[in-house]
Amino acid sequence: MTYGAYPARRAVAERVRECFARHLDVGPLGPADASPLPDIDAIEALIDTGFWTSLRREEGYVPIISLALLPPEAAPNALLFEQPLRFAPAVLAKVAPAVERPGIHLGVSVRDGALSVWGATRLLPPFCLVLEVAGPGLLVVKQYRGGEHTKFANIAVLEGDQVKIVDEHASSLPDCPPLLASLLGFETPASWSDSVNVLVQLSVSMRAHKRGGLLLVVPADSDRWRESIIHPIAYALNPPFSALANLMLQDADGRDRGWQDALGRAIEGVAGLTAVDGATIVTDRHELLAFGAKITRRRGSAPVEHATVTEPIEGFVPSTVHPSSLGGTRHLSAAQFVHDQRDAVALVASQDGRFTVFAWSVCDEMVYAHRVEALLL
Repeated sequence: MTYGAYPARRAVAERVRECFARHLDVGPLGPADASPLPDIDAIEALIDTGFWTSLRREEGYVPIISLALLPPEAAPNALLFEQPLRFAPAVLAKVAPAVERPGIHLGVSVRDGALSVWGATRLLPPFCLVLEVAGPGLLVVKQYRGGEHTKFANIAVLEGDQVKIVDEHASSLPDCPPLLASLLGFETPASWSDSVNVLVQLSVSMRAHKRGGLLLVVPADSDRWRESIIHPIAYALNPPFSALANLMLQDADGRDRGWQDALGRAIEGVAGLTAVDGATIVTDRHELLAFGAKITRRRGSAPVEHATVTEPIEGFVPSTVHPSSLGGTRHLSAAQFVHDQRDAVALVASQDGRFTVFAWSVCDEMVYAHRVEALLL
């Protein structure tokens, strides 16, 4: 195999292979069910070619591609090319418009000592390696976790010369929010349609609209959150909008494809409201209470002075900062809200793609700001 000059490729390939080897050793699925351990040279070639593909343009568009490293016999009902395509940036950029829709992966495997593209597939075996070309110079190495619903765990994020290896042990930290643990996906994967993962999908959708947004998740059995909101609320709802809540109450046996489509539409609708200036408020039972709400410091409460910043990346050292250094008014307002309403969680999407989960730490008696954008790509 021949490679270009992307300097991070070899180091990342070694770390990725170590991660896959560890998961295959301890994975709950038998060897017959799992994708084979990827070859380190193949991983390196995949990363290298993916990087240079991301810098190309095809008719003015940036290639957005998902590349799955697996042999064609491991993908049932796949689309197969009569002649495999050469695995090269120009070829991948050319075919990208045909496979840019979510859930479609170009199948890549080693043939005659080099990688080639044998076709496209929607079905992947557990522990399959997937490389997403997400933007110019932006690559995400993922592992398919298997199960009835689509579930991927991010292994590494490469953005130019910046490489982030996801710390799969971050969920074992004290007071780790369930949302963060679910995003990491290295523990026993929950269903993509359970309560926590609805917040994951809301987070992904909030980040996708690129307008920035603030979502407050408050207890359904308490109105105490109102003490931290300026009244009247511009867009308060009465009764609460319960389309998403009703879908989540449906019996698991009835959660068919139609239900999944309805859930997706409901999530997109709620996430779209976060683009309106102010905070969108939902209960932990997914009832929509208001949007465009303005946050204020609760009467008698002190201003929030400190927040501990974490990021589930290997080598990241948590630091304590003033909340104003985390971003704009959304971040400061979210930190103050969680400081005053300690049973609530605040999700903040920035226009630049950053995403922060604010939650109260009982152990440290302070606000924690968990940076999770590397897990949402």
